[in-house]
Amino acid sequence: MGESNQSAASDFILMGLFSNTGSHLVLFFLVVIMFTMGLLGNTVLLYLIHTDSRLHTPMYFLLSQLSLLDIGFPLTTIPKMMAAFLQGGGSISFGGCAAQMFFLMLMGVSECALLSLMSYDRYVAVCHPLHYPVLMRRQVCLLMVGTSWFSGVFVASIQTSITLHFPYCASHTVDHFFCELPALLKLSCSDTTAYALALSISGVLILLLPISLIAASYGHVLGAVLHMHSARARHKAFTTCSSHITVVGLFYGAAVFMYMVPGTYHSPQQDNVVSLFYSLITPTLNPLIYSLRNREVQLSLAKVLQRAGFRSIR
Repeated sequence: MGESNQSAASDFILMGLFSNTGSHLVLFFLVVIMFTMGLLGNTVLLYLIHTDSRLHTPMYFLLSQLSLLDIGFPLTTIPKMMAAFLQGGGSISFGGCAAQMFFLMLMGVSECALLSLMSYDRYVAVCHPLHYPVLMRRQVCLLMVGTSWFSGVFVASIQTSITLHFPYCASHTVDHFFCELPALLKLSCSDTTAYALALSISGVLILLLPISLIAASYGHVLGAVLHMHSARARHKAFTTCSSHITVVGLFYGAAVFMYMVPGTYHSPQQDNVVSLFYSLITPTLNPLIYSLRNREVQLSLAKVLQRAGFRSIR
């Protein structure tokens, strides 16, 4: 109990991404620009989906939840990292570290589940179009979204509480720019081997199950698309599905490297880069991927810009 109290009473020190050098200052401003673009892009996408009746479909309802997650990811990590850089120190309280770890895990697991459910939506739309209104009715969509969020809360609650149960009575310097579970475990002054193994196994399950569903869904989608007689229908199906596949590849590529590759095979510097990728770069790219590849979103955005007094986008 004394060790736990000692850990809870002390702050953690985040190493951060950048030092106060000229080159790192440029990188810092790039991060600020990407952070702003990501928040703006996802907010605009949320607004379009909410206001345009043509986007009131199951696919865009699920996409709106992805945008919410993509807003939450950078908001949880980047402002603290920017403040630490500007103030010259990266101190974070034990409670702040716990909150950061909880919300990151919540959003990460929720996005894993949501992306797999979005692939099921595309499978039903392409392979069973006549049954789509029934299989993807509103109640089903709400259940899918609720399941993804609940899974995030459930896993985050368990893993965060177990991680914070360990005493941190040695070094409090986290070799990361935010409180991520693997980096924090390295600081514990008790044996975390068994929990680290259990964490790796759960990480594999959390990632492999959605990946399997995504692979099965798009395997059937590909087969259906190849048998379509209409070139226009094939192009529309490929365009819609390729956007989702791109997003899946970006997110899961980083997550697999971080949580399925043993820690001995990557350095803290590599962990920082990969974490920045899925916490900032991917959320910034997602709205661009969907808007650039999606005719309906482009038309909706053009309609909004026309109302605001801008020239029509053609």
